Amino acid sequence: MNRVIQIIRADVMGYCMGVRRAVQAAEEALLETPLRPVYTYGPLIHNPVALERLEKAGVVVIGEGYEPVPDDFGGKTVILRAHGIPPAERQELKRRKAVIVDATCPRVISSQKRAKKYFDDGFSVFLAGDRAHGEMTSISGYAPGSVIFQNAEEVEQHQDWPEKAVLLCQTTMKQSEYDSIATALAHHVPQLLVLKTICPATEERQQALAELSAQVDGIIVIGGKSSANTVRLYLSAKALCPNAWHIETENDIPQEARSLERIGLTAGASTPEDVVDAVEKALQKE
Repeated sequence: MNRVIQIIRADVMGYCMGVRRAVQAAEEALLETPLRPVYTYGPLIHNPVALERLEKAGVVVIGEGYEPVPDDFGGKTVILRAHGIPPAERQELKRRKAVIVDATCPRVISSQKRAKKYFDDGFSVFLAGDRAHGEMTSISGYAPGSVIFQNAEEVEQHQDWPEKAVLLCQTTMKQSEYDSIATALAHHVPQLLVLKTICPATEERQQALAELSAQVDGIIVIGGKSSANTVRLYLSAKALCPNAWHIETENDIPQEARSLERIGLTAGASTPEDVVDAVEKALQKE
């Protein structure tokens, strides 16, 4: 008789609000735009399965590391991904006659506006997050000269401290990481204003993962290898459970996982639900 693996899903997982909006914007643009291709400025989301589907439907990724930005879009559609873009790049797209569909996450837009406000008010602007992440690039564009810290160690290496500054963070950052950077900065900046810019969905996923870890023998985190929030989920899973794996599709399921009795599933904010379904179905085939 075949052994049955008990599979338990985290209560909160998969697409977040911002990613869902971006994907829906792309789907609507494909339906409404007779002129192909439809462009996205940078990869719409950090998930290879979702990106492959969009590519087959007629979406072309442009920007650094992808297809070059056309000199003249001729009225074709460009979708701004959930991470947003700096204002100078938005203006350049307009100059090139792009029809812009803004799918920037509302929480990222809020951070952009707050960064600009405090910059205009004379504050030094500090950002906490992954320096190469699109969200950090977009927000920093609204506060020229802003400094990005990836961890508390980088804070200690910095020099030339201002009297007053504001700190914002990447919406997908772990609270503990943000707290450590804020604490380190407080030792150097007499007037430091720390803003709450972590998306609640990020904290909810981390909490759901912690609750899941108490019920299982191993955890599979599903999502793109380039997805920052998925990587953070995986690192948390490794700290919480002796058996943890980060996979992109059902084809990546490690053999060791199949020997466990209870497996927990969670997924990053850019992971399509049917990819999670496929992983669960593959695990049930013994």
